[in-house]
Amino acid sequence: MLMPVAREVATMPEIHLDDDTVSRLDSLREEDEEYDEIVNELINIYEAGELTLFHGGDEI
Repeated sequence: MLMPVAREVATMPEIHLDDDTVSRLDSLREEDEEYDEIVNELINIYEAGELTLFHGGDEI
């Protein structure tokens, strides 16, 4: 007998940004780019830089 599996619904966490941060995000946005897109792009840039720094000292 198959039993239904309860699934958790992922909810987007609510964050609050001050006006200066929103202004900075707005200055980085291109055309109708969503905040989600710009935040993901910034996270990718951060992670790429972190990986570069982490592996930068590996070679002598």
